[in-house]
Amino acid sequence: MTRKSHPHWKAIQTNMAEPALESWIRMDFPTLLNEILAEKFREKHLLVLQSLTNALRIQDYRDRSEDEAFRSLMKILSKLSEEIQAADGEVEELILQLTAACFRAQRNGCVQCARNQSLLRSLGAIDLSIRILDMLQKLKSENTDYVFEALRCGVQFIGNLAVDNQFCKDDIWTLIFPDLLLALLCVDDERAVGYSSMVLHTCLDEHKVERLAHPGNIHLALKVMELCRTQSELDWTVLIATQHFLKSSVLVKNMYAGMSHQERVTLLELISAQLGEEDSEDCGIPPTVATFLASCFQERCGAVLTLASESDNEEALTVISLLDVLCEMTSDHKQFMFLQNHPDLLKSTIDLLHQVHALGKTSKNVFTAAQNFSLAQGGDCSSSPSVSFKAHLIRLIGNLCHGNTANQNKVRKLDGLPLIMDNCSIDSNNPFISQWAVFATRNILEHNLENQELVAALERRGVADDSALRAMGFRVEERDGNVLLKPCSKDP
Repeated sequence: MTRKSHPHWKAIQTNMAEPALESWIRMDFPTLLNEILAEKFREKHLLVLQSLTNALRIQDYRDRSEDEAFRSLMKILSKLSEEIQAADGEVEELILQLTAACFRAQRNGCVQCARNQSLLRSLGAIDLSIRILDMLQKLKSENTDYVFEALRCGVQFIGNLAVDNQFCKDDIWTLIFPDLLLALLCVDDERAVGYSSMVLHTCLDEHKVERLAHPGNIHLALKVMELCRTQSELDWTVLIATQHFLKSSVLVKNMYAGMSHQERVTLLELISAQLGEEDSEDCGIPPTVATFLASCFQERCGAVLTLASESDNEEALTVISLLDVLCEMTSDHKQFMFLQNHPDLLKSTIDLLHQVHALGKTSKNVFTAAQNFSLAQGGDCSSSPSVSFKAHLIRLIGNLCHGNTANQNKVRKLDGLPLIMDNCSIDSNNPFISQWAVFATRNILEHNLENQELVAALERRGVADDSALRAMGFRVEERDGNVLLKPCSKDP
């Protein structure tokens, strides 16, 4: 019987549309694959590989698939590898299609099947596949679509090999880290980049993340962060950043040092989003990261003052994002309350509030209070990055004073109370600033008699009018020559 008249060739075409387990079991795939090896590559060989791929979609078939079929598949892929290498850049379309088909079959064979994962690893599939991927990502072929198709399937295969298999994870990591992995994240195909991100996410662990923090490897971490900024729809890159990167204080510090201001804003936005995760007491961000970000804010917070004369300043945007993160950290996360004692953080915040408040009063700029709430007229707060900045400074001061007598006293000594009370009016450039002023004043006055007496004295001297105090829920009462600050009673 000739190969051309082999009965399974006809069966293949029938079974392509009939993926029942019984139909695939009757297929003699080892023989069909060996016939491919004995011939020059032809179009009909795609049918065999596609049939095997379809068969391996069925869990029962994967579990009982013959080892010989995978051995033959590996030999075919090895032969294809030689063809790609010999083509010197101009690889035939059929070779690329067959390569993709082999990868698809292997990819399906590994799904929830530890036996096939181990078998393919023992057959050298990881080393061979990664060598092919390295050649494919370097190709400058006219058959770009077919190159990317093969590349995607190959990356998916090594990704499936790695799932729940530590031996495969470690082998893959050894061969692709860092250069090939970086190259795969840089290819001009979004799906291939997404699958490559999946491989990185699957292989990463605490030890590998620390290796990423080394100066020679930091460019890979920075590439992931760049993808978070430029291709935010790639969920895998966001997962890598939030589930791995943000848990390493060394990596966060080294990335931050090597980032542009735009990239820093992206990193800070991810941290802020992680802090905002619901039902999570531990957001996974180390305290050392919080300390580092607080120091960054203190060191460069003055950059935001340039917004009074410049319409745009990237460093100022970073400072604004740092402030947002610090507000979140000191709000509902008990593990970050140590920031209340961070050296001079409160002083830096109050000093900055003094400066922006004075700038807003001495000339008309983005820090000047406004009462323009008409969107139709293009309100004052419609485009400036400084929107809510003063309000968030007051919010941070309030957070840092919550239940902290030393900080309450420090606010008084730094003339922070009159400053905060002077910001309790409506300001369209700082939505909810009056509410944050009320919140901060409450935290500063709570169980602190000296601060309460100071506010009462301010009222008597007329520094803050009665309506301002009442807006914050307090009233002044004079009794036996003493001035008392008391909460307003509700109307009957």
